[in-house]
Amino acid sequence: MWWTRLKALIVKELLAVLRDPKGRAILIGPPILQLLVFSYAATLEVTNVDVMVLNRDSGHWGHELVERIDGSPTFRSIAFTDNQNEVRDAIDRQRTIAALEIGPTFSRDIEAGRPAEVQIILDGRRSNASQIVSGYLGRIVAALAADTPAGKRSASEAIAVIARNWFNPNLTYQWFMVPNLVASIALLIGLIVTALSIARERELGTFDQLMVSPLRTHEILIGKLIPPMMIGMFHITVYIIAAVFIFGVPLRGSLFLLYGSAIFYLAAVVGLGLFISALSMTQQQAILGAFLFMVPAMLLSGFATPIENMPAWLQPVTLVNPLRYFLVIVKGVFLKDIPLAEVVRQTIPLCVIALVTLSAASWLFRRRLE
Repeated sequence: MWWTRLKALIVKELLAVLRDPKGRAILIGPPILQLLVFSYAATLEVTNVDVMVLNRDSGHWGHELVERIDGSPTFRSIAFTDNQNEVRDAIDRQRTIAALEIGPTFSRDIEAGRPAEVQIILDGRRSNASQIVSGYLGRIVAALAADTPAGKRSASEAIAVIARNWFNPNLTYQWFMVPNLVASIALLIGLIVTALSIARERELGTFDQLMVSPLRTHEILIGKLIPPMMIGMFHITVYIIAAVFIFGVPLRGSLFLLYGSAIFYLAAVVGLGLFISALSMTQQQAILGAFLFMVPAMLLSGFATPIENMPAWLQPVTLVNPLRYFLVIVKGVFLKDIPLAEVVRQTIPLCVIALVTLSAASWLFRRRLE
């Protein structure tokens, strides 16, 4: 009998979410669109850079440096000037992020074996992009220095450093971004769908009918728990297929481990959603509560910035964030083929979070019934 009651509630919840054509389109279309858009737009790579060059040198090496910058795929266009005021104006008005000034004795100093200096002026308002562009320009200048007569003479005395990028040899940014989006968008969908569940019942006036039904409190919670997890697993499956066949992200690990940990991850997310839903009286409050949790969860997950770079007092706060642990699992399964022990180590905190949030939601739900 309990299974019949629970099955009826699960079907009711799925119909409430999927019956409306507009709601169904919103639930399926935008998350897939977000995956496609964010995979290309949400990137820390700096490309299509516009630079300005003030070349006071008429020699060979000054022109060679400009040609190498122009030939780099990173830089979109080069604007030339002979006036420092134009350089200042271009930086001030953000028409360019970097300006390169080559001194009048640049080629002469290189031919004479003396140190030759190049000034790079960067827009400090865009600090991250400026640092990356500075690195690009620095590598071009270093490569030019190695090809000069003095550089060739000292090549035998230099130490060659060859970098190898494990797990992502070509530093393809989609390989890093798409697995992150698999976990992040699943958090968004699971949290919103669950947070609206009980709040929707209250707004439609069916909450009291649910209370006088033969369903027990724990059966109601389980019935509210399973449909969002099913929807979340559907989205994760779609994202995995898109990651492999559209973006070409290698899947080196076990799908069994990924789906197994995803169950506990979605349980933790749905537990948070049920807790928010039990606190909310309207769907508007539920949506605001979900976003109130989601934004800090994204920032404190290691999605964009490493947790190790955060202040020491803030890092313990990330321990209650389920997204933090599932990001490690998703990226590890896709790129590294992490072993079972590591997946279990990251899944145990998800189990704890799920137990705590579901227990808190159950307690709050029972308290609301008294």
